[in-house]
Amino acid sequence: MYAGVRSRLFLFSLIMLMLPIAASAQISISVGFGPPALPVYAQPVCPAPNYIWVPGYWAYDPGYGDYFWVPGTWVEAPQPGYLWTPPYWAYEQNSYYFHPGYWGPQVGFYGGIDYGYGYFGHGYEGGRWNHGDFYYNRAVNNINGGNIRNVYDVRVNEPRQASRVSYNGGNGGIEARPTAAEEAASRERHIEAVSAQSQHVQEARQNPALRATANHGKPPVAATPRPATFKGAGVVAAREAGAPYQPPPAKNPTANNAKQPAPRPGTETAARPENQPNRANTAARPENPPARTTNAPAPTPQYNARTPMHARDVPSHTAPPPPSNANAAQQREAQQREQQVKAQEEEHQRLAQQQAQDHQRMEQQKATPAQMQQMERQHQQQTQQMEQRHVQPQPTRQQQPAPHAEARPASPPPAGAKTSPERH
Repeated sequence: MYAGVRSRLFLFSLIMLMLPIAASAQISISVGFGPPALPVYAQPVCPAPNYIWVPGYWAYDPGYGDYFWVPGTWVEAPQPGYLWTPPYWAYEQNSYYFHPGYWGPQVGFYGGIDYGYGYFGHGYEGGRWNHGDFYYNRAVNNINGGNIRNVYDVRVNEPRQASRVSYNGGNGGIEARPTAAEEAASRERHIEAVSAQSQHVQEARQNPALRATANHGKPPVAATPRPATFKGAGVVAAREAGAPYQPPPAKNPTANNAKQPAPRPGTETAARPENQPNRANTAARPENPPARTTNAPAPTPQYNARTPMHARDVPSHTAPPPPSNANAAQQREAQQREQQVKAQEEEHQRLAQQQAQDHQRMEQQKATPAQMQQMERQHQQQTQQMEQRHVQPQPTRQQQPAPHAEARPASPPPAGAKTSPERH
């Protein structure tokens, strides 16, 4: 019997290893407010043959509660014939969900986002593979001769008006749906981002200047010639923000429980990158959802933006002061509540410190996105369990016996009246 179980487990493991890596179906994190607009920047010169352009995008760091810019860069394809499908944000179920990018034989759906330089919302116009060599379309790429000789020129008919909005769906988002070919591409065998790309993301996460609250949508490092090379020749700064920057909402654990977000004010116009003029932003970004009035946590821990993720995101509890004419019992109750709140605040601080140390350790270890995702799930569950312990129903005045009350016999019921058993 045990041999048969081992055989079935071996076959199951073998089948799992043979399954395609459906990276496009993975959702790593959700946020309650949308990412900034895509900045305007020039593409660096392609450094070597068979390097594919990977456009920049806004990622999210739950540890800081802020978006950060991952610069566009040239990445060597993991194998001949593979192309890059960029990541994208999509508004789903009252939150913005991140869909990671991946390598594959065909370019899949990337939200209809116009990243430029060949990625104009669907497919890739920047080049193609031919017998193991990548040929670059000089009409949309910065190819400055040198050792790259496999080139061609094909003008792309781009729309005169294009949005710099960086997310799909929701108020002001890109209204695009995957084509049949893109859906088929999502079912093909994929390769996740290579190690050079993971290192690139980690370098961006650790750079405070790339956070949206610091650069206001205009990152000082917008694109690089190679991954994780943020200084030196070829590094490009953003020329301008894609739209006026909207700061993130104030940290409020209940701010993301609203049903629908309100649109951000204004519709701005911004130029495309330097080799793609005459494009403007015509869509507005949605505003963070309004706050919910209750402070009670959800009954089941969930990894999404509607639940406070970290202890530092939970507001301080305050003990209500006793009434001005409080008696001795009410004063004792107020003192006990104050001591309870003080103990809760100390627990808040301990958990917040522990979670901050977890983030530092993961950054030092250069954790993968999957490891970061697992850690954030644990943090959110820890935070919600803490709040479930802290939020207790408060006794009402009717539930408290009146002080110095005399016990009096109950009056007999009227004749013919039905009596019910007394509740204790």
